[in-house]
Amino acid sequence: AQGSIIIVSSVSGLQSNRGNPAYAASKAAAISLTKTLGEAWAQDGIRVNGLAPGLVPTKLTAVTTDNEKRLAGALRAIPQGRAGTPEDMAGVVVFLASPLASYVTGQTIIADGGLTLS
Repeated sequence: AQGSIIIVSSVSGLQSNRGNPAYAASKAAAISLTKTLGEAWAQDGIRVNGLAPGLVPTKLTAVTTDNEKRLAGALRAIPQGRAGTPEDMAGVVVFLASPLASYVTGQTIIADGGLTLS
């Protein structure tokens, strides 16, 4: 068998998420699942990797992205000074699914504009 599985988690799986502990715990579990399945299925030619987005406008983040004051505060914490886009996330997923990442397994790539660097 050959294949690539991409598990989407979140930077919330790597740090606390004030007010939403269940979400943070579930995303931490997704990161751990990525590692565990990456190891378990590597011999079968199946690569399992992950994507941990930072702030991207979605229904879930609308409470922040649709509020000018909250959005400004969130963007101050991101070194690139902007929210991510679906296209930013798609680029990571395309890389992970492609032959360019043929020797990558069990890894979660953080795409957050630098949010988790400090």
